[in-house]
Amino acid sequence: MSPSVPLQEMIRAIRSARTQCEERGVIQRECAAIRAQFRQADNGGRSHNLAKLLYVHMLGYPAHFGQMECVRMIASPRYSEKRVGYLGAMMLLDEKQDASLLITNSIKNDLSNSNQYIQSLALCTLACMGSAEMCRDLAPEIDRLLRASNSYIKKKAALCAVHIVRKVHDLGELFTKAALNSSCCEYYFQFISYCFWFSFTVPDLVQIMKGLVISGYSPDHDVAGISDPFLQVRILRLLRILGRNNEAASDAMNDLLAQVATNTDSTKTVGNAVLYETVLTVLDIKSESGLRVLAVNILGRFLLNNDRNIRYIAMTSLQKIVGTDHNAVQRHRGTIVDCLKDQDASVKRRALELSLALVSASNIRSMMKELLSFLSSCPPELRSQTASGIFNAAERYAPSQRWHIDTILHVLTTAGGDVRDETVPNLIQLITNTSELHCYTVHKLYRALLSDISQQPLVQVACWCIGEYGDLLLTGECQETEPVQVTEDYVLDVLETVLQSHMSSPSTRGFALTATMKLSTRIRSIVSIYGSCIDVELQQRAVEYNALFKKYDHMRAAVLERMPVIEKNSQGHTNGETIKESQTVKVKPGEPQQPANQVQDLLDLLGGLEPTPITPGLTFTYTHNELQKQETGRDF
Repeated sequence: MSPSVPLQEMIRAIRSARTQCEERGVIQRECAAIRAQFRQADNGGRSHNLAKLLYVHMLGYPAHFGQMECVRMIASPRYSEKRVGYLGAMMLLDEKQDASLLITNSIKNDLSNSNQYIQSLALCTLACMGSAEMCRDLAPEIDRLLRASNSYIKKKAALCAVHIVRKVHDLGELFTKAALNSSCCEYYFQFISYCFWFSFTVPDLVQIMKGLVISGYSPDHDVAGISDPFLQVRILRLLRILGRNNEAASDAMNDLLAQVATNTDSTKTVGNAVLYETVLTVLDIKSESGLRVLAVNILGRFLLNNDRNIRYIAMTSLQKIVGTDHNAVQRHRGTIVDCLKDQDASVKRRALELSLALVSASNIRSMMKELLSFLSSCPPELRSQTASGIFNAAERYAPSQRWHIDTILHVLTTAGGDVRDETVPNLIQLITNTSELHCYTVHKLYRALLSDISQQPLVQVACWCIGEYGDLLLTGECQETEPVQVTEDYVLDVLETVLQSHMSSPSTRGFALTATMKLSTRIRSIVSIYGSCIDVELQQRAVEYNALFKKYDHMRAAVLERMPVIEKNSQGHTNGETIKESQTVKVKPGEPQQPANQVQDLLDLLGGLEPTPITPGLTFTYTHNELQKQETGRDF
């Protein structure tokens, strides 16, 4: 490939390379030819070669050897070479390189050029890569161009002034007067520290904005029927900065914002952009309550838009204000809940977060119905978040204990595999503190266990309840559920099914084994099976339980009695709290056995082990060894 090939042919050759090695070979040959031509004193293809070098730079290959060529081309009197030279400077140079200082004088000369396009090139380059030293040297020139009559140059100068103030904050005062006398003052919204200088311009900005809203068709600035929407957006952003924490400025713009909100066409994307900026301004300043309700209603209309991006930003904005304008957002609860059915995953997630934030004591039943319906069909990645949100809302706003228990059981039945580990001990604590619902709960859990044993948290709670309240399952009359004939054999068959199921985890088998032990029927034959289990935990429990039958049968009734009411560790804990440990009772030789109601449950499922999930049986391990030590006088 010859050095004089056009840029298009070089691009075609690079793209036709089959391997990366072949591509590097093409680029290395071309860069060598470009470097050789840069050394020539009279080179007519300088802009052509630099353009090819910039493309090589865009591909990620080194092109630093073209920096000095950029400096030479910027100093050229020809516009075609200046254009490529300035482009190369913006791509290859930055403020940290010494070569950037070499173009300061060229930029200063071009800022005074009579050609507006050459002035524009210099302004764009300074705004892109000007260092602090360059900004200080050229700031007077920018201030002069801000006062120019040419609007094209004035806009470029305003953008350049933004860069200068960012680099050198002290130069902000230099542009204050020029900005106030020009229509380009929107550049200043980036610098909140200077807002007090512009606070008195709010009435002027309001008049400019009103003129744009009520003005007729302007072919030079009209976009889809909206007069200069870009300027409207900039003015609204500036008003938002000026009105923040400023009650006087906010009062001056309230009427304007109401006018923009009611008169802007919302059927076009351009109109929605202006309305969205209006809503953000209303919600950020000290606006009137009626105006805030109007802003929330606009976001509610956005929720009905066919564009998913508009629906997403609407829910994002509503999420930010649901705490301060809860009642206004509640009016759009039905629309928000409908967004749970959206096909877009990001919209669905936002709708879930907003729906959970809208749950209150007055709508807990209706909202929970919608959330439980969503849980049954939501994507797997949202199930854990949905279940946690339902648990928190139920614990906070539950109208009754029975409703609370039913809701949690519904979640465990639907998405038991996606709940957190602390759900099991929390539900057990809730059940133990509602003695009037023990019969109802154990019957409902027994039915759930008959239909499905795949949801491990549900199975663990069911086994625990059957072990504790099995007598209510056999003899208790529960009028709130359909009558079902339950015998001891039926209950033990269910527990044995859980023990033998391949879906049961070791923790679940531990719950089932302890429940079997507490029921005291057909126990020894079932428990003995697990005396040689490969799972150490189950084997240890089975051996200890067999010891109760043989050596400590006189203590079995006290050891296996019903557990006392479980209390929380401290006030105000929600999901994630642990349960108080039950104290272990030591029996000394020669002392009479304590009454059964005074002996703490040595098989406390919730004691002596953390973290959750809770594994039953460890408390008894300590007590059994203690008893043997006391009887035999030696340690095991």
